[in-house]
Amino acid sequence: MISIRAKNQIDVWIAKYPKDRQSSAVMQALKIVQAENKNILSASIIQEVADYLDMPDIVVQEVATFYENYNYKKVGKYVIRFCHNISCMLNGADDLIKHLENKLGVKTGEVTLDGLISVKKVECLGACVGAPMFQINEKYFENLTIDKIDKIVDNLK
Repeated sequence: MISIRAKNQIDVWIAKYPKDRQSSAVMQALKIVQAENKNILSASIIQEVADYLDMPDIVVQEVATFYENYNYKKVGKYVIRFCHNISCMLNGADDLIKHLENKLGVKTGEVTLDGLISVKKVECLGACVGAPMFQINEKYFENLTIDKIDKIVDNLK
């Protein structure tokens, strides 16, 4: 069930759009309810968002599955979304991803044994000028090197 707190946050986003266009708040609504549900979206949560925004559930499902910032299985407290688009790839993302996987003892799509960190390989995060880069939860880290990655990850623990 969507909490009163989440509904209030969603309502702030709905108010930013013209009357009868509450569906425009779908991405923020999904983000809000995901945060309240252990960072995971389930079919029932997606249905609740659809009902709250008066949208067909399939449309909400399409949005939720198109964007890579929504989760459908357990993720760590820290989700590292490593950009794997052209600018990052050309600047060594593949080698850095391998280093990160080795350092954490997981492959992309997995969660560390302690449940602290999960790694995802994603498409463009819109920070090409700072390639290679990744996002941890809401924060961007750019111009990555092996040393920078080691420091960033060590500070998470």
